[in-house]
Amino acid sequence: MDINKKIAEELNVKLWQVEKTVELIEAGSTIPFIARYRKEVTGNLDDVQLRQLEKSLNYMRNLEGRKEEVKRLIEEQGKLDDKLIQSIEKADSLQKIEDIYAPFKKKKRTRATIAKEKGLEPLASYLFEQNDTPYIFLEYVKSFISEDKEVLNIEDAIVGAQDILAEILSERVDLKDIIRKTAINEGIIKSEVKKNITESVYEMYYDYEEQIKSIPAHRVLAIKRGEKEKVLKVKLIWDDFKIVSRFKEILIRNNDFSGNKYLINSIEDSYKRLMKPAIEREYRTQMAENAEERAIQVFADNTKPLLLQAPVKGNVIMGIDPGYRTGCKIAIIDETGKYLDHATIYPTKPKSDIAGSKNKMNEFISKYSVTLIVIGNGTGSRETEMVVAEMIKEGELNIFYTITSEAGASVYSASALANEEFPNLDVSIRGAISIARRVQDPLAELVKIEPKAIGVGQYQHDVNQKNLETTLHNVVEDCVNHVGVDLNTASQSLLGYVSGVSKSIAKEIVKYRDDKGIFKNRKELLKVKKLGDKAFEQCAGFLRLPESEHWLDRTGVHPESYELAEKILNKLDIPKEILFNGGILDIENKIIKYISNKQEKPKSKIGDLSDLKNAFNQKNNTISKENAFKLFASEIDIGIYTLNDIVDELKKPGRDPRENMPKPIFKSDVLKMEDLKEGMLLNGTVRNVIDFGAFVDIGVKQDGLVHISEISDKFVKHPSQVVSVGDEVKVWIKEVDLKRKRIALSMKSKESK
Repeated sequence: MDINKKIAEELNVKLWQVEKTVELIEAGSTIPFIARYRKEVTGNLDDVQLRQLEKSLNYMRNLEGRKEEVKRLIEEQGKLDDKLIQSIEKADSLQKIEDIYAPFKKKKRTRATIAKEKGLEPLASYLFEQNDTPYIFLEYVKSFISEDKEVLNIEDAIVGAQDILAEILSERVDLKDIIRKTAINEGIIKSEVKKNITESVYEMYYDYEEQIKSIPAHRVLAIKRGEKEKVLKVKLIWDDFKIVSRFKEILIRNNDFSGNKYLINSIEDSYKRLMKPAIEREYRTQMAENAEERAIQVFADNTKPLLLQAPVKGNVIMGIDPGYRTGCKIAIIDETGKYLDHATIYPTKPKSDIAGSKNKMNEFISKYSVTLIVIGNGTGSRETEMVVAEMIKEGELNIFYTITSEAGASVYSASALANEEFPNLDVSIRGAISIARRVQDPLAELVKIEPKAIGVGQYQHDVNQKNLETTLHNVVEDCVNHVGVDLNTASQSLLGYVSGVSKSIAKEIVKYRDDKGIFKNRKELLKVKKLGDKAFEQCAGFLRLPESEHWLDRTGVHPESYELAEKILNKLDIPKEILFNGGILDIENKIIKYISNKQEKPKSKIGDLSDLKNAFNQKNNTISKENAFKLFASEIDIGIYTLNDIVDELKKPGRDPRENMPKPIFKSDVLKMEDLKEGMLLNGTVRNVIDFGAFVDIGVKQDGLVHISEISDKFVKHPSQVVSVGDEVKVWIKEVDLKRKRIALSMKSKESK
């Protein structure tokens, strides 16, 4: 199999794009580096395409490896022939390889192997061949009766032969494919409640059935969990009679054969005892794996916008980790995230020291010039919010507060990293610091937490944890490298996600920084222990130095392109000194003007594009940005994708790509669930997006659910087509159930109702 060709077809890209990308991967390049700095080489494949390409490459290589292993194992048995080799080579999935290998696989002691030990294999072959020459079947059976082999009568011999034939038939790929085709096209999954169980969260699945081919991932996982918790019993159902009839049509070739009733028994036994249970297990596993893959993707899709939330800079923040019995922990951080002070207040039950809590918060606000309060959304959150809102109103304070998810804060607080950062602070205070920092710089803080602990998925505890961790690691890696990292302030955790920087290198970078002081330029990275030329190539462009001696070190321009960046500025007569005083926002127009001036000089020649006039609109003698960039790129001998990226950096050097993302909703007053009325229009923040809808924080204790049917006036296949985690949305109240603490929301226009 040509692996590269297969991947190209699968991803619908050019073969050369796959070949070049594979070369880069094999040379040790990371996906973020390839996506950002090798666009010319790959034809501008993005990080999503590259991740899929890498995944397909690994699968195909595993497939080829398994093919070679299976050929070797069969050859060791002396049974490998040209037909088998051809079948193995044609197999395009691991499942097909295993189907081919099944008859040759060493088996545990089965009814069939016991029958073979009794010498009944020739009788099974006679039964399968359906030939009464030279004996009718029952006459032939008598010759196998042997006390020595414990075949005491005709019935013993026939049963043993049927067991052998049943096992042989169960390994036939064509028969298994008939079951698979029927299962996927016509099969249903059915769940029923077990006896003596009345109420549970699985009530909708007490008597439930749905087609296998259409059941969504979240329902597969819910049914699987209900079965695991011994609430549900689950089975797959399809037309057994239809399948067995089809088997008989294929296998019974001689209607006059005297042993046909025994052959039919073998066929029915093979299907009922061996094939159906095996295919049912296979499909249950496949459904679960597909559902898990979908759930992991939902988690990944939600994690990315969560990590890329806009940072709230320039604020001294009071972080509050709310609680009841042990009180609410307060931590103050300055504009850079540095910890300043902490305290414990008791605005909630059982103490309800509201006055004392307000006094302590006011004291901190005055002492440290706090400009923003961030409250975690855990236990006691809304009660704490009410006290904070009252304090702001009573003191007429020019200050706002926001609620943020505290998922994973306790995981961080008890971690070795938190202990290293704040060895003298209680874990609860560390939690309050984390809550404050995750609004100040969400990415920098959330990378310290195990991604699956962030809590923005569905059924994340039911899926393959290794696959989940790998996928989420890739998401975090892509996000970190998309934003870029300040080399002189980044934590070891953040540095560990930078392209080409391993955990051990990240540790050495921090050690070097602690020993030698801040980095003065990117080249100084080469002095870091364990960081060689390859690692430098991979990481340098993603590590920013706002204080660097070299102005391009402050940008996302890779050191390998510094000369090209200088060349661009020289051609356009732009002094680099003004780049960091607001940026050159009209740099595209400068390129267009430069090319237009060239057109006015007929003798000029830009690269090998001598017919310059063809690039201009003949009616008004103007040129498009696209054509101007192509001509300019040709003149300075640079790839068009690299030119675009450098221009983007020069337009706004060192920019943070998160600036345009939605910021948290800041409030100064509180809303209770009891305040909600049907038809009320509110602003909200999307907290989680799952297959059947989106959960939105509208400022009360309970997030509301916008069901997929209420996401848009138009039909949508998945909520992620409309919303992402962190989005600010307008919703109206559809229904409020105070008893069950449920809020149904809608994003549809009221006119559509």
